[in-house]
This record gives sequence, C-alpha cells and structure tokens, in this order.
Amino acid sequence: MNILGISAYYHDSAAALVRDGDIVAAAQEERFTRKKHDPGFPHRAVEYCLQAGGIQLKDVHYLVFYDKPLVKFERLLETYLGFAPKGIQSFLAAMPVWMKEKLLLRSLLVKEFLVHGKGMTKTELPPVLFSEHHESHAASAFFASPYEQAVVLCMDGVGEWATTSAWKGEGNRLTPLWEIPFPHSLGLLYSAFTYYTGFKVNSGEYKVMGLAPYGEPKYVKAIYEHLLDLKPDGTFRLNMEYFNYCTGLTMTGRKFDEVFGGPPRKPESKLTQREMDLARSIQEVTEEVMLRLSRTLHRETGVENLCLAGGVALNCVGNGRILREGPFKGLWIQPAAGDAGGALGAALSVWHQFEGHPRVADGKRDKMRGSYLGPSFSNEEVERFLKEKGAPYVRLDDTALAERVAEELAAEKVVGWLQGRMEFGPRALGGRSILGDARSAKMQSVMNLKIKYRESFRPFAPSVLRERVADYFDLNADSPYMLIVAPVLERRRRPMTKAQKELWGIDLLNVPRSDIPAITHLDYSARVQTVHEDTNPRYYRLLKAFEAKTGYAVLVNTSFNVRGEPIVCTPEDAYRCFMRTEMDVLVLENCVLNKVDQPRLEKDTDWKKEFELD
Repeated sequence: MNILGISAYYHDSAAALVRDGDIVAAAQEERFTRKKHDPGFPHRAVEYCLQAGGIQLKDVHYLVFYDKPLVKFERLLETYLGFAPKGIQSFLAAMPVWMKEKLLLRSLLVKEFLVHGKGMTKTELPPVLFSEHHESHAASAFFASPYEQAVVLCMDGVGEWATTSAWKGEGNRLTPLWEIPFPHSLGLLYSAFTYYTGFKVNSGEYKVMGLAPYGEPKYVKAIYEHLLDLKPDGTFRLNMEYFNYCTGLTMTGRKFDEVFGGPPRKPESKLTQREMDLARSIQEVTEEVMLRLSRTLHRETGVENLCLAGGVALNCVGNGRILREGPFKGLWIQPAAGDAGGALGAALSVWHQFEGHPRVADGKRDKMRGSYLGPSFSNEEVERFLKEKGAPYVRLDDTALAERVAEELAAEKVVGWLQGRMEFGPRALGGRSILGDARSAKMQSVMNLKIKYRESFRPFAPSVLRERVADYFDLNADSPYMLIVAPVLERRRRPMTKAQKELWGIDLLNVPRSDIPAITHLDYSARVQTVHEDTNPRYYRLLKAFEAKTGYAVLVNTSFNVRGEPIVCTPEDAYRCFMRTEMDVLVLENCVLNKVDQPRLEKDTDWKKEFELD
C-alpha cells in the first residue's frame, strides 16, 4: 500500500511516500524550487517521491494532508473575536485568503494532485485524508522511532489549537494525554525573541540559540515576572499584553519594548550585548520549560523512552539537557522535526492508525534510514553534467577518493561534498555538506565569512565516528541527526588566559577553546553528529581516512549552501554554490574538482540578489 503525505501552505512544505509502513522517500519543496522555506504545494517533491517509488499517482492508495484547516479557521475566528476590536486590520487581511483558498482546501488539494494524475479525473483520485497537526508531529516521532513504547512531546508555534501536546505511543497507536492551547506557546515565545533580536521568525530561531552563549541571563527574571507564568510541572501561560501575534502583524508590542529596553533590533544592524543577553535569557527559560515538561511526562506515565517533534525539538541545546539531566533512558528526536516532518507523520499515521497495521520496533534502529530520503545522482549523471559545463575533474574509486579528500582536509582546504541521497530535514548529515578540519583555529571564521557569508558568531557542528564520540564529547549515545548538544571533554579544553577572560561578546569568538576549536562553541559545547557505517558508508570511510592521517576522527560539517539558500540538491546546485564561494574542492560522488582548475562562470548572478537573507 502506497501512502503519500504532504505539508504545505505555511512554511517548509514537503512530501513523503510510505509503502507498507516503510519510508520510501521524503523531501522539502525548497530543495527543488531553490526558495528557502517554500510554503507552496510541493509539486516537485511529490513528483520526486512518485519517481523514487517507481509509481504513478494512480498507484497511491491514500493522499493525506498534515493538518485540519477547518479547525485552524475556527481558532483564527475565536482569536480575532476574543481580542476584538484589536486586530481588525489583520483580520481583514487574512479573511479573503481563507475564504477563497483555505476553507476550500480539499478542492484545492484535489486540483493540485491532479497535476500529477496524467489524465485522471477527480473520481479516480485516491481518497484525500486530513491528520491533525500535532498528531502528524507525534506520528513522525513515535512511528519512526526505534521504540515499542514511548511518550511523545510535541512543541511548536501552533497547529490547529495545540502549541504543546503530550502523547503515549504503544505499538501502532498514539493516545493523546494533554495539551497546552494557543495563544500560550513556547515556540511563539521563542519566535518573539527571534523577532525582537532582529532575526526572521520561522527561520532565525537557531541564530538566537547560537548567539546565547555570548550573553548573560540578565532578563530571565523579567521574562518570568512579565511574560511567562511557569508552573512546577512545566505547564505555562503567557501574558498576552506583551505580544502582538494574535492581533497584529508583529510578534511583540510596546509593553515588550518597555520591559527589555527599547524597540526591536533592525535586521542586519550591529549586534549589541543586549541581543546577546536576550538570547541567553530566552534560551535558559526554554530549556527549563523543556526539562520540566519531560520530567512531568516521566512522572505521570513511568514510560522510559521519550520522542520529540515540533519546531522546538530543533533546539538541540535543550535536547542535550534532557538527555543529560532528564529521567528517560532513551531519547529520540525526529530529524525533520518542523512542519516538513508533518508530511511523513501524516502518512505513517494513516498506515498504522487509520489502516491498523502493526509496527515492529527493536529498540535500536529507527525507520529513518539516516534521514537520507531525497534524490541521488549516479556518477554517469555527474560526469555528463561536468562535461557539458566544461569543468575539469578526476574520477576516483572509493578508496582513492577517501584518501584524496582526507589529504585535502588535513591541508585546511574547504570541501563541498555531495554524496548519495539528500537529507530530509534542516541538517546536512554528510549527503550535502561543506567539510573542514576541526583542528583548524581559522576554520570557523573562514567558513562563516568566505563560504557561508553569514554572521561570524554562528557555530559549526562536528561529525564524529560513532565509536569515537566519547573520546571527544561528554556523550555516549547515538546522535545521527545533529540534534543534541554535548560538552567537549574537559581534557580537550584549553584554559583561557587572564587577558582572554576580560574579553566579552563577539570579541570572544577568536579564542580557541579546545584542540578541536573549529567546532567548540563559546561555552565549550558542540552540536554533535555521530556517523554510522550502516547508514552512510562513504562518509564514514572518509572520517576513517582522516583519522588515519591526522589521529582525529572529527570533521567540521555544515550545510552545503550560502546564507539564505536552501541546501543544494543537484550536482548543478552544488557546482554553482562551489563556484560562487571560496570553497577549494568539490566532490560530486566519485568526481573531484579543484577550484583553481575551473573556468569562470558565465552570466552568473550575485547570490545575495538571488536568495533572500534568512
């Protein structure tokens, strides 16, 4: 049985194909359209999933959408009425779109799906089902996890009504336990600070997390006193007098400005100590809420495994604290934790809950296949493209490839790396990555300023051989999806000098923190990816070759893109990004290209004009 799930019309639209309970393919629409967080109907992702499954739309048994628009419309109406007469302008702007499109979403979806139907009529289309938003999140976490039994915590901005929900998963069933309703939202609270510190909502939250270690938690008390009523069990209420998202077109209002010392920072303006302190403060509050909620779930259910999904589950610092300080024996986080993963969760929910099919879990291996669920390209396809471009390259066998690239990395070269299937979710995991030497003191600034063209404070993550992770980090667990932050081991840290201790803010950036400085953040932490031979053998082989050459089983791994651009999908995307940046080497499957050998790009456009800054 083939089930096609989609998410669309908010942000990060995606499609996923599930066959007889197995995940065949999944991808975000942005990777194909090159429009970051593309919210439109995922036509290209749908086409890819059908192609990957070797099927046509007529072979699909169910089509499923990841939330219920009528319930969401009910929430919008009740919210506007509850705050009236405030928000009348926002109401008048939103209603025509809802009346024209979203209330008629089933008809719109039928129309869009028929684009892929090759002569099919409406009556021949597979049934279109709708899952609840948080149920889709919960299903993406539990049904894809390795656990037979687990509790699931979903935290995001808002679905239909729920902003936080708890579920108990057993076998092939999910049972709702409780939820926190809109407008009281941990995700929207964090997004309010994202907006206030000058970053883009639904895009820049991870920047706030990366900025936090540069600041002090000066505003924690103010957050608790004015914005957030947090209970001992982790449940909470927000004081809506300080927020505009229910009635206006901004996240925060004048009273928020009064508490935190002025208006929001203008995007792209200079970061000050205030933004750093705000980031640190909201990060600490968020972690506290996450910890309290997880402890409450364990106390209420006695279940030993926890699964996480929803946008807040991408807060890998909070995840790391749950792993280290929480009561659970097992923790698993859906790698596509945001709305893109809802497409997968909706499809899995139909298979297990609607159709009632059983589920097998061995407690060890999850169902995500390393999250390598996107398109791949053969060497023949790569070579055909390179020859058309007139791009000089050499093709190496796997052993020679690992040796050559390890040598380039050890010489502090920056390497673009496209291998196998593209990752599903926001993290590059060795399929579409930019790689560097973690031992290099200059690598972070080089990558940020000359490759990624992004803010200098943003940290980079390490990829490490799974069997070596405890040699570098205070972590002895799988972290294949780069969703857990762990401390760098004490013995690898470098003590700060007296002069260095007197530095503050961004001035601390260039102080080496350990013997792997390129991936050691200001607070001696790192967002760890463990690399496993069974899910990515070629990337694993590269790390082994680098370890043999240098004695270090760690590489810098960042996503293959420039700022504002979606992660690359095709060899053409990768080559264009390679040529527009100061990357030294490009690896496309078994083909290796040196920058110095390449011809100049003709009629190239400036990436800053092509991609809107995130």
